[in-house]
Amino acid sequence: MPAITVDDVLVLPRLPRLDPVTTEFRAIRRLTTAPQGYEGEGFPVRRAFAGVPMSELDPFIHLDQMGEVDYAPGEPKGTPWHPHRGFETVTYMIDGIMDHQDSLGGGGSISNSDTQWMTAGSGILHIEAPPEHLVTSGGLFHGLQLWVNLPRAAKMIDPKYQDIRGTKAALLTTPDGGGLIRVIAGEIAGHRGPGSTFTPINLAHITLQPGARLDLPWQTDYNALVYTLAGEGWVGTDMRPVRLGQLATYGPGEAIRVEAKTELDLFVMGGQPIREPIAHYGPFVMNTQAELKQAFEDFQKGRLGVIPAARIPHTD
Repeated sequence: MPAITVDDVLVLPRLPRLDPVTTEFRAIRRLTTAPQGYEGEGFPVRRAFAGVPMSELDPFIHLDQMGEVDYAPGEPKGTPWHPHRGFETVTYMIDGIMDHQDSLGGGGSISNSDTQWMTAGSGILHIEAPPEHLVTSGGLFHGLQLWVNLPRAAKMIDPKYQDIRGTKAALLTTPDGGGLIRVIAGEIAGHRGPGSTFTPINLAHITLQPGARLDLPWQTDYNALVYTLAGEGWVGTDMRPVRLGQLATYGPGEAIRVEAKTELDLFVMGGQPIREPIAHYGPFVMNTQAELKQAFEDFQKGRLGVIPAARIPHTD
């Protein structure tokens, strides 16, 4: 269950009611099912973008749904120290707690719909792991990690970190009050999320009640992706069935349509395509193979940072 909710959605600002006659609703271009696997030290993930051409994802690179899993005591796992260069990692925690630390001394703890937004830029090392008390106790773990590409001009900027509390998300509802929309980044119907981005994008976590319809106005120069975190429903005006672990990519148009059969939890993404060459391997996303080779060389020679001698205290 998402942590950020409200007692009465009817007090929230509402989306504009769209005219189905004059609005150009986006058709479904592709519907895929995420394969399941393991990441880091062995936590389960769904690879949401598997099988989708990069041209339909741009400016996004990768999306993992982490969990949803209820760990027994001693089971929670994270990642070892690892490098990144050339893009941004956006980690959104729905349930559970994740600690983050980087080689520049940054870090923090996220839970309850918080987001840690790390701009790797020219290069950084980091680690993500559950806190020791959660490893001891076990518990529910559910989140997302999205990789957002950086344009060529920003790939070698200085790394930085945004700590975005879930309570800072812009909240609004559908015209009938049947949905709760949490805007994490970008702008939806004039409501801006707290995340700061180099590439123009929208990110939103949306929960629809059974029978509710979402007609979401969307920038015409952005792509549009809807990933199902939980539940069942339909996407597009042709009502294509969708369920947990499925990604819908939309074609051009002015608005996105989704309808809920059961309570439906969605992660909605879109952005202005960068349309630059991509050289991607492992933890690096560059423009050329030569830049990719240089990233590996810089990592091996310690130029992307050094693992701190001790873990630093995590703060809010």
